[in-house]
Amino acid sequence: MLTIDRPEKRNAMTAAMWAALPGVLEPLADDAGVRVLVVTGSGPAFCAGADISDLLSGPDPDDPMAEVRRDNLAAQEALRRFPKPTVAMIRGHCIGGGVEIAACCDLRFADPTAVFGVTPAKVGIVYTPSSTKALIDLIGPSMAKYLLFSGELIDAPTALRAGLVDRVVEAEHLEAEVGRFADVLASRSALTQRSTKEVIAALASGDDGEAVAGRFYRETVRAGELAEGVSAFAERRPPRFRWSG
Repeated sequence: MLTIDRPEKRNAMTAAMWAALPGVLEPLADDAGVRVLVVTGSGPAFCAGADISDLLSGPDPDDPMAEVRRDNLAAQEALRRFPKPTVAMIRGHCIGGGVEIAACCDLRFADPTAVFGVTPAKVGIVYTPSSTKALIDLIGPSMAKYLLFSGELIDAPTALRAGLVDRVVEAEHLEAEVGRFADVLASRSALTQRSTKEVIAALASGDDGEAVAGRFYRETVRAGELAEGVSAFAERRPPRFRWSG
């Protein structure tokens, strides 16, 4: 589990935290013992966004956000490209940069205390194209405009209807349900999951995904994953997948 740990500020991300995130993710991506990454916040909030005190701290008066924007985008890209399934477990505030982090995860589980907002219009920030696209991919252009234009907060049921979250689970059951689902993911083929992530990314970028799918299909044969899956199905037993990337 990756925990954003700054509860006294509702886990608002400082410039240093954005800069550190790719380095935190890299060894987890390479660790064969990590099959699923759950991202959450310490205490009652997920992440209240970027620490606003960093937004004007850059040395260039014409672009004071240059450094924090660079590190924010690098952090998002590292999470988006994480090769294993990622699940955001959301309680309380998920605002601004918190939504960016959650949107970079593959799936989002929330409890009824979760509230969501995308608030650049409250601060006079131009939202980056990659963050805007990630939001549109989840909730469509109209709802993205609603959130970006207004900066208003929406509750968990509204976020579920909009497609911003995938599941809403009662607060007392959220952690157990995310743990159960993570165990399900860990029991499935890591090779299939990796190929699914890469094919979806290729399709989202306008590629047809055929080359990526073909490469992973050949790998399922070489690694014995396909043979094991077929055998397990025929023998009515759980498969024992061994590929770890």
